[in-house]
This record gives sequence, C-alpha cells and structure tokens, in this order.
Amino acid sequence: MRRLAQNREAARKSRLRKKAYIQQLESSRIKLSQLEQDLHRARSQGLFLGACGGVMGGNISSGAAIFDMEYARWLDEDHRLMAELRAALQGHLPDGDLRAIVDSYISHYDEIFHLKGVAAKSDVFHLITGMWMTPAERCFLWIGGFRPSKLIEMLVPQIDTLTDQQALGICNLQRSSQETEDALYQGLEQLQHSLIITIAGTAVVDGINHMALAAGKLSNLEGFIRQADMLRQQTLHQLHRILTVRQAARCFVVIGEYYGRLRALSSLWVSRPRESSCLNDESSCQTTTELQMIQNSHTHFPNF
Repeated sequence: MRRLAQNREAARKSRLRKKAYIQQLESSRIKLSQLEQDLHRARSQGLFLGACGGVMGGNISSGAAIFDMEYARWLDEDHRLMAELRAALQGHLPDGDLRAIVDSYISHYDEIFHLKGVAAKSDVFHLITGMWMTPAERCFLWIGGFRPSKLIEMLVPQIDTLTDQQALGICNLQRSSQETEDALYQGLEQLQHSLIITIAGTAVVDGINHMALAAGKLSNLEGFIRQADMLRQQTLHQLHRILTVRQAARCFVVIGEYYGRLRALSSLWVSRPRESSCLNDESSCQTTTELQMIQNSHTHFPNF
C-alpha cells in the first residue's frame, strides 16, 4: 500500500511537471513570435536586435537570436531541475520518485540537442564558435559543445563506489567516445584543409566559381555539429543506463555544478581589476603575453 501510494504521488507530480512544461512551451511560442516580429521590423530598418536586447549592426542572425533566447529559457529550467535534484538527494527521496526527476533531466538535455539541431540549420557558425556560451565555457569548446570522453573523465571520481561491471562499462564508453571524437575531429580537419585549398586556388575550378564551391563545402559543418551532439546525447543516455538512479542523479548534479562554476568564472574574469603595471608599462605586458603564448603553445589542455 505504501509503495502504491508513492507511485501515485510520483505520477501526480509527473503530470504536474508535464502540464507546467506545456504551458512553458506555449509561453515560449508566443515570445518567439514576438521576437520574430521585432527582428523583421529591425531588419526593415537596417538593424538586428541581439540576443541580449542590444542593437547590433547585423552581427547576429535571426536564427541565432531565437536560439539564444531559447537557451536562456533552457538555463532557467536547468537551474530549477538542479535545485529539485539536489533536494531529492539530500532528502533521500525514494528511488521511484528520484527516477522520475532523473528521467526529466535526461529529457531536458534532449531538448537542448534538439534546439541546437534547429539552430544549426539557420546559423551553424553561431554554434561552431560557441558564441552562445560564456568565455570560460568557450575555452573548452569541442565542435559546438563538450567533449564526451573528458566529461566522463571528470565525472568518474565524483561518483559513489562503482561495481566492477559499472567500471568496465564506463571504461568502454569512454574509449568508444574517444575513438568517435578522433574520427570526427580528423574529418573536420580534412574539411578545413579542403577549404583552404579551394579558397586559395584559381578563380574557377571545373567550371565552378571557387567561392561558390567553398560555400558548398561549408554546409558540411552542420553535419559535424549534428554528429557531435548525437555523440554527446548518446553518452549521457549510456551513463544513465550504466549507473544506479542515485549515481545518475549525483552525476547530473556534478555536471550542472561544473558548468555553473564555469559561468561564474566568466563573470569573475570580466569584473577582475586590471593590472596597473600593464597600464604603466605596455611593452612589459606585451613581452609577458608573448612569453605566455610561447609556453602555452607547448602545453596540451584537455577539452570538455
């Protein structure tokens, strides 16, 4: 009877979340419609409205602006789910109720991959350059997002004691993710090399203007974004299947906290006090910067 009552309560909460989500989607649809009208009006005046509400001279497309707004909404929902997940772990919620929250968090990540897929069709450069992220997040950018194998590497020490079977499953997942990442990155490098040859070549290649040929090759970037996001999505789902419900919940909390700290680091960096010595001795700062660049060129930093 107690388990039946718990299941009914979990089902009731699930219905309430679904109803709230539908209402949120409808609200977002109305906001999107209003934003599109604003963008069309701004375009007719020779301007674009940026994602942050400022007026920009065509530096952001309408598709990118819509994605930025949707991503801001997704982040708000992420904060809410994170708080719910953290409270469930601290309150030792029964596994049935906790599983419902974890499943909703997986669906939450599925949504951002869907949004990115739509945005890639309209403005792939906005995603490939990570302009929708904070500066610190962009330091670890890999084909428009996080590198799955490095995410696993970061998560493993944070997860509770793993069984031998779980450890083997995660090890195999990390290895397969690394192999797919390497293949994707090699393909991207080949595309970049092909673009260099095409752009630097003769004005006409086999009767086709070389810039038109290069533009055609650039369309392949969308495929790389889509495949990288598919790998990211599959990695999260695989982790969910390998781990227990409580381990998976802990896993998502760690991911959320990690990216929250990266965003906080970006804010700290922007608001940092400037070195007075740089203002007084420009040549000294330039020399220091050059030395740092030389040192960094010999150092490998992992990409998440």
